[in-house]
Amino acid sequence: MERMTPTAELVQIDLTAKKPAPKPAWLKAKAPMGENYHALKTMARELKLHTVCESAHCPNIGECWNQKAATFMMLGNLCTRRCGFCAVPKGKPSPIDFDEPRRVADAVARLGLHHAVVTSVNRDDDNLGSARAFVMVIEEIRRQAPGCRVEVLTPDFQGVEESLRMVVAAQPEILNHNIETVPRLYRVAKSGGRYERSLRFLEHAKEIAAESGHRQVTKTGIIVGMGEEMHELLAVFRDLADRKVDILTIGQYLRPSKDHLVMSRFYTPEEFTFLKHEALGMGFKHVESGPLVRSSYHAQEQAESTGLA
Repeated sequence: MERMTPTAELVQIDLTAKKPAPKPAWLKAKAPMGENYHALKTMARELKLHTVCESAHCPNIGECWNQKAATFMMLGNLCTRRCGFCAVPKGKPSPIDFDEPRRVADAVARLGLHHAVVTSVNRDDDNLGSARAFVMVIEEIRRQAPGCRVEVLTPDFQGVEESLRMVVAAQPEILNHNIETVPRLYRVAKSGGRYERSLRFLEHAKEIAAESGHRQVTKTGIIVGMGEEMHELLAVFRDLADRKVDILTIGQYLRPSKDHLVMSRFYTPEEFTFLKHEALGMGFKHVESGPLVRSSYHAQEQAESTGLA
């Protein structure tokens, strides 16, 4: 008969429910409220527009909307990709609504914006149509809101060069395409994306612009806390700096739901300061780095601080 394992060697299993770790104080944003917030929400519904602020559960929605700053999201509210970090709904989208750019420009004009940010879901079903919509919104904003700077945050168009050429030819003041994470995590975090393809997108945008004699300001963003290592982040920064990207945003990943990628840890404000210092040393013109930073957070101030747009 076998002897029982001594108690000291038994594995103790704790069956008590674990409470999620509370958010650090530096990650707590004010609840959305205020007259401007409700007015902007009403206008978006009236014009049948989506905002990435709502669809992606941005923590800064209260602050930005009260300052009449919103990032409009075109091409519907269903993305054709299933990125592990993103809260935007996924599914089969409806045909592209080519009247949407006019309505976005209408909203920009009503708000009296000096700097408009427009993004979209991924539409891998129609990359040329997606690019056409971005061109149309740039042209419409310039027609309806003369003097307003235009920043577009685009998908990678699956590397279709004609799509990129169409957008660059429209000469947005800032062309943004987010790198999102380190190469090792692309498979789980950025489904459908390719790290090298995104790098090439940012590099080629400048090359295309130079062919016609103008300078294209480029921008990208990365979110941290998905399991990357510090040395991997710095390697990504170097890759981006080598491609002369002008503006970099760095923010904390916050898990939208239990169905999304698990968050590995919270970065401290000191770590965000370190990352900003390192990136600026590599040659970026502007770096926005902090726990609540998102791609379009303080976008107008970013553009103005560089003197590029």
